[in-house]
Amino acid sequence: MNIQWYPGHMTRAIRQIKEDIKLIDLVIEILDARIAASSRNPEIKELTNGKSHLIILNKADLADDALTKEWISFFEKKGLSALAVDSRDRRNIKRITDKVAEVTAEKRQRDLRRGIKNRPVRALVAGIPNVGKSTLTNSLSGRKSAKTGDKPGVTKGKQWIHVNKGLDLLDTPGILWPKFSDHRTGEHLALFGAIADNVFEREELALVLYHILTEEYPGRLSSVYHISEELDDKDLLDAIAEEKNLLLAEGRLDIRRAAGLFLDDLRSGRLGKLSLERPE
Repeated sequence: MNIQWYPGHMTRAIRQIKEDIKLIDLVIEILDARIAASSRNPEIKELTNGKSHLIILNKADLADDALTKEWISFFEKKGLSALAVDSRDRRNIKRITDKVAEVTAEKRQRDLRRGIKNRPVRALVAGIPNVGKSTLTNSLSGRKSAKTGDKPGVTKGKQWIHVNKGLDLLDTPGILWPKFSDHRTGEHLALFGAIADNVFEREELALVLYHILTEEYPGRLSSVYHISEELDDKDLLDAIAEEKNLLLAEGRLDIRRAAGLFLDDLRSGRLGKLSLERPE
């Protein structure tokens, strides 16, 4: 599958992060727990090198619990603090703020030694598109401070958001990087909506998902759609369209809608808890 796009606004976002990083005490990097490797932007890692770092594995409620635990262990072994959350659940707020306090404890002690009191930690919230950055920011601040959406590019410019007397957040647009070293990275990002849906063929992407499910989560497809998991590629979308009664005006099966439904069911969690990547 060939995925091509030109992330023009992302170039501006990277430039802005370079300018703002000197103001930052902590980088909160949001990953999608279901694709924890593919959703980690190497440019963010490079731009924020040397800053305190907290990895948030978001959408953990939709991910494979066992693999999420593996990822937490993986990052911690690399010396990075990591936390798995569902950013829509406000019960996670204290866990996040406690973790921020833990990660920045040394910085706050330095401030006290210098006579600096009551200065909030300034944290940059960074990640790829559609990973839940703004949702997490809104949950932490308790108000709709940042725009959210299910399409890449909703957050357009930088926004400083006051959480409490100890924490200010800088929300940034989602950014991808110009070239993927592995075609699977592009596929996984496209599957979970980090790349806009108008830059790839849904039908082709649906077949990628079909093979992943039948190999990694056998039985899942048949339990959700009541179709065989031994179909030829050319028959998969026909079977889904027939099962869901997706028809065009002239009575033919609507293959495009079937592909869209299949991808939407993945992203929403209707296909069940799953993860496509494990630590190497």
